Amino acid sequence: MSGTRGGLGRIVAMGIGLALALLLLAAKEATAAKYDVAQCGWHLGADADWADSTGGAKFRPDAWCATPAGSDPFDGAHMKSFTKGGATVSGTRFARWHWQAPPTTAITRVTGTWWHALHDGMEQRLGVDNWNGGFDPFLIASGTETNLHNFSAGFVVPQPGFEDRLLCARAESKWCGIEAESWSALRALTITLEDDTAPTAAVNGDLVSGGWKTGRRGIGFWGSDAGAGVHLGETLLDGNRVSLNEYVCAKALIGSEWEATKMQPCLTTASGSAVIDTTRFSDGPHRLDNCEADFAGNSACIAPLTVLIDNNPPAHPRNLALSGGEAWRRANDFDLRWGNPDQGQASPIAAARWRISGAGYDSGVRLSGGRDLTALNDVSVPRAGTYTLNLWLRDEAGNEAPSSAISVPLRFDDVPPGVAFDPAPDGEGLPEIVGAEITDAHSGPASGEIEYRRLDRQDWTELPSKLGADPDAADGARLTARLPADLEPGTYVFRAEARDVAGNQASTTRRSDGTQMTLRVTPKMEPGAAAGVDRAEPAHGGAGRSRPPRAKTRIFARLGWRGRRGAELTVPFGAPSMLSGRLLDADGAGLAGRGLRVVSRPSRGALQRSRVEAVRTGPHGGFKLRLPAGTSRRIGVVFPGEARLDGARRSPLKLRVRGGIDLLAAPRSLRTGAAVRFHGRVRTHGAPIPRRGKLVAIQYYESAAKRWRPVLVLRTDHSGRFHGSYRFRYVVGTASIRLRAAALAEDRWPYAPGASRPVAIRVTG
Repeated sequence: MSGTRGGLGRIVAMGIGLALALLLLAAKEATAAKYDVAQCGWHLGADADWADSTGGAKFRPDAWCATPAGSDPFDGAHMKSFTKGGATVSGTRFARWHWQAPPTTAITRVTGTWWHALHDGMEQRLGVDNWNGGFDPFLIASGTETNLHNFSAGFVVPQPGFEDRLLCARAESKWCGIEAESWSALRALTITLEDDTAPTAAVNGDLVSGGWKTGRRGIGFWGSDAGAGVHLGETLLDGNRVSLNEYVCAKALIGSEWEATKMQPCLTTASGSAVIDTTRFSDGPHRLDNCEADFAGNSACIAPLTVLIDNNPPAHPRNLALSGGEAWRRANDFDLRWGNPDQGQASPIAAARWRISGAGYDSGVRLSGGRDLTALNDVSVPRAGTYTLNLWLRDEAGNEAPSSAISVPLRFDDVPPGVAFDPAPDGEGLPEIVGAEITDAHSGPASGEIEYRRLDRQDWTELPSKLGADPDAADGARLTARLPADLEPGTYVFRAEARDVAGNQASTTRRSDGTQMTLRVTPKMEPGAAAGVDRAEPAHGGAGRSRPPRAKTRIFARLGWRGRRGAELTVPFGAPSMLSGRLLDADGAGLAGRGLRVVSRPSRGALQRSRVEAVRTGPHGGFKLRLPAGTSRRIGVVFPGEARLDGARRSPLKLRVRGGIDLLAAPRSLRTGAAVRFHGRVRTHGAPIPRRGKLVAIQYYESAAKRWRPVLVLRTDHSGRFHGSYRFRYVVGTASIRLRAAALAEDRWPYAPGASRPVAIRVTG
């Protein structure tokens, strides 16, 4: 009777299961995302747990599912619960194999194979856990059936778990005999789960960090899903797939379909990365999409992002011109203007790169920044000469092509020409022509005049002069003038004035041998007598008096701050420094009690003017002067000289002062994906904030390279204040990141680069 009842129960329950399954398909299949889990068969194990309500006293498990590869996938596969040796087991006590649906999923269908040997009130029950914590069987057997039978059941309301129970199906006050061993078995399970919750998707990395991108750029992506787990990730650029990532999942190919081998086959959080070759795309903005899919087929996408790509350098500058023209000039100040080429969809012009070379000098490549920059002001060269400035453009993506450079000559000459009268001629007689040699190594001689006056008079008289080429000097010319025929007797002093092409002037009353250019016209003693030439008469007439030579002096000086010394010194913002040194004679002995002038010339952009201070040497020629806090500057020391001592000058010492800047950041601890906010101020003692704001870089410390790297660059307002934020999108685990703000060097900012104290940010991924 028990076997027959069990068979009828099985048949009725299986029929109900088929009906429920058909109803489920009709009601849910159009909208629900589902996946199948294969268990105990097909060479697969089982993702189930076993429990015994008697605490292990009356039941034992036995399972062998993953048959060897190459054998029959179902040969001997089973999951069984057995009664142990003993007389009885109390009613309602059971052992069970249990399959739990992952969070946000539920079981909609179960198919498989079952068989059993059941005695004296023992039953095998297949059922589901309901949402109230109970157990609802859909198949019950109470007899012995060792032949394998398939079953199938579907559920209109998806359920959180599935169980196979071996149960004493009597009241708790009753008991079941277990002297004859009872057991329940099943295998070849296919559990269908419904998962209607979409995963989440996110991206990070260099490609999406903002700004213009070039070359190969990395992108990181990840998804999370509490149900089936994340299965696939796909990244698209302008609708073209640039990355497809299949994450690790527990699955097997059964028949022609992939089925899960665990109830939660994939990781709940999965990530990947790819390197995207941006050179495959045109310059300009592009749409980036990333979608993540779970094992059930649900998908979610990020909000589309815009990626700015530019891999091509700008064309050459248009109409490069030098303000004031390309002629020689004696002011070491050059301003350039040009037009920028049309960038279209590409990144705008961000900077100009330039290089000056010539006259044995090479400046190296310099950079002048500024969006849509069209001018370069206050360019200078190291000394007089002819130079070439090559200029090309750089865009915001960092593209540049030195081969597109346009050149312009820079001609600078601040050196007066050399001028000297010809040596005195041999023999006697007054020459008809007075000549002077003019030399100029740079811009070349341009004009000149010769004048004369009687030694006892003050007024100069100009002679008609002629400037011609000097065949003996490639960089020289000859200035000549004819003497008047009616010069009165007396001594005459001559002066030659010369100008070069740049406008530098020089004059002299000396011959090339150092003697003064004088001619003496003597009275005619007799007809035909000629005036003689006086080579020795001094400029003031008479014998003149020679002065005793003055002794040479020299100045030793250096800058100092906290034990550091040198001719060039860098100090922190707001720090005073010390100037020290000695005044020495030619033998190296100190000169005591002498007055010196200390000249401080602030760097360009400072509000202070040049400052002159007096200092007196001590007993051994030493001197010290405290230099107050301020901007960067050059310090010169001058000894004006005395009656018996020559003057001396120390070439300028360079005092560089680092820019002052403060940085605050909050929060100091955050999770990946959150943003840190920061603000601060550039300190401006003695210098105005540039018109467009001061350039500030937020930097992080890269431990591997032991270098500070830029995160972003911004400008302050007119009071020197700045603020911004940065989102950490790619940190995995826990990282301590050091940030600082740096006041960068730029034109007309009278400070060396300076940085704030670092702040530490803790980021947890």
